[in-house]
Amino acid sequence: MEFIVNNLDAISLIALAVAIVISIWKKINLGILSLALAFVIGVLLGGKTPKEIVAGYPADLLITLLGISFFFGIANTNGTMEKLMKYAVKSVRGKVGLLPIVIFFAAAIVSSVGAGQISTAAMFASPALLLATETGINPLLMAVMVGCGAQAGIMSPLCPNGIVGNRVIAEMGITEDYSIQFWLHTLVAFLIAALVSYFIYGGTKLWRKDVSGINLESFQNITIEPFDKKQKVTLGTIILLIVLAIGFRLHVGFTALVISSVLLLAGMVNENECFKNIPWKAIVLVTGVSVLVSLMKNIGGLDLFSSIIASMSTPFTVTLVVGFIAALVSAYASTSGVILPAFLPMIPSLVDKLGGGPSMVTALIFTVAVAGHLTDVSPLSTTGAVIVAGAPKGVNEGKLYSGLLVFGFAMSVFAALYCWLAYTVLGVGV
Repeated sequence: MEFIVNNLDAISLIALAVAIVISIWKKINLGILSLALAFVIGVLLGGKTPKEIVAGYPADLLITLLGISFFFGIANTNGTMEKLMKYAVKSVRGKVGLLPIVIFFAAAIVSSVGAGQISTAAMFASPALLLATETGINPLLMAVMVGCGAQAGIMSPLCPNGIVGNRVIAEMGITEDYSIQFWLHTLVAFLIAALVSYFIYGGTKLWRKDVSGINLESFQNITIEPFDKKQKVTLGTIILLIVLAIGFRLHVGFTALVISSVLLLAGMVNENECFKNIPWKAIVLVTGVSVLVSLMKNIGGLDLFSSIIASMSTPFTVTLVVGFIAALVSAYASTSGVILPAFLPMIPSLVDKLGGGPSMVTALIFTVAVAGHLTDVSPLSTTGAVIVAGAPKGVNEGKLYSGLLVFGFAMSVFAALYCWLAYTVLGVGV
């Protein structure tokens, strides 16, 4: 028993790694496993009380994710977001080569204002891939544009992942506000990835494409009903939320709940449908892992993790190593549930071991945020899986799956090199 008590740090780190593997293999929610492991390691082996374990539960994060999810459930259920997408598609006016670009930016905007990557990917995937088949665009190109666009807005301060990242940073005792920087750095990285993909998957050829025989009516002559009263109000409340949360720095979760409550009282919301739009599994995942990571921090598991990475790195290569590991793990595991909660807190310890300063801390924070998301278009991650699931008839799902799989793993190398070049060599933003 003494051996176990003296090695709780290693046990906690191994437990998290095993839990990640089991969750992927058996399709079990990692949050549930993490809560169970926190009890076993902390209470049964470590002698802590259940109250001490529960103290690590991120109640603030729960309220934030609940509020923002419910609020954007309103925008999804009343058709506001779908109508915005239709206007974006119609704006290309038959220019086939412009369509993937518009899809990327439209998805990025919708994701950034709070819809998040999963809802955005689900909303855009099927119609975008259908347009691809009708206009002769490579479906893989369109899928990548949808995925990169949805991911590009994910670190917005209104999005779940941005909320998680900013909360973890605050709990680390870092007073600097990274909310806008997180969003912009991730947006730029995915914009570059999308531009490269546009060339690789034949986007430039579309400008020289003979459009004769192509069904341009699918997006050139779309008839869109004007925004109805509820949708106009929804658009107004989205703008209000952005102004209050970003401009006045009000708590985004509580603010979203206040606005949602007003809409409920006004009879403008289908409450049951909005609750169906709340990603309960994702919330359990993120909050559950946070409890285990909090325990790991207290018993030395994160310090051990940083020691392992430090042994593989130098001050000049640390962003390369961290970027590759974060990206590779993220190809299988949740970025918001695993990468952000587990990788960000170990940064101060890692920097101390490598003898770095504040600039290295900032570089590694951006590296985890950017690299952790760049592989999420892989079909092994939720965003990629949602895109494949949304493929309409006429799209070869097997070919789309394998194409996104190759893209996702190529992004792990791209992510590492990009973060190393941007944050270590060039020192962008640090």
